[in-house]
Amino acid sequence: MMQSLTYSFLAGTSTVLGAIVLMFVGSPGHKTMASLLGFAGGIMVAVSLFELVPEAVELGSMTVMTAGFLLGCGLMYLLDRALPHAHLSETDHLEVENPEHLHIKSRGVLRTGYLIFLGIALHNVPEGLAIGAGLESSPRLGLAIAVAMGLHNVPEGLAVAGPLKAGGLSNLRVCLFTLGAGLMTVVGTALGLLVFRISEAFIAGSLAFAAGAMMYIVNDELIPQSNSMHSHSANAGLIAGLVIGFFLFL
Repeated sequence: MMQSLTYSFLAGTSTVLGAIVLMFVGSPGHKTMASLLGFAGGIMVAVSLFELVPEAVELGSMTVMTAGFLLGCGLMYLLDRALPHAHLSETDHLEVENPEHLHIKSRGVLRTGYLIFLGIALHNVPEGLAIGAGLESSPRLGLAIAVAMGLHNVPEGLAVAGPLKAGGLSNLRVCLFTLGAGLMTVVGTALGLLVFRISEAFIAGSLAFAAGAMMYIVNDELIPQSNSMHSHSANAGLIAGLVIGFFLFL
């Protein structure tokens, strides 16, 4: 249990790294961000297809795996439809240093930041479930998912911190908000730990659910965002993540 919560905590709190980078370094270059997002996507695809899905079939059945996978995709789709979850590329124009040039009142910018915070916080709950489900299968798989989620959470921290900082919040409060969004990953893992041991079929469904949620994240967020920033760097990162996945999971 402690291992699951520790991995989830480290993955979730990586959102704060995004805020810290924004405050002290500024937004990373598009090539760097594209590589990071592409790499996270490659790891997630490898984890999902080479480990989570086969393990779900082995513990359960094709029916259980398919149902869990579709449930994971469906939940992420519903969250996207119901909640604001702005992508990093949609908040790039919010210049932290010169909010007066935005032609948007700081109160409106701050409201945008709060909405992005809410959306990302609730999106992080199923990501925590994915980490917990992976650890139910093996420590190696749980660690791989946590690393991939952690890499994915750094740019999410940037997306939360940008409008909050532009809206006038102090550095401390910006860090606290990004930390709060990340810690929802731990909430998801804790919820999963309460129910994962019901049966092998439930564990199988949870593994497939994690695969579906991650594949949705990759296709809906990581690949489009990374390619919009710098397609060649995005592809290099994606290929690197997949190659590492080959060695880890095949």
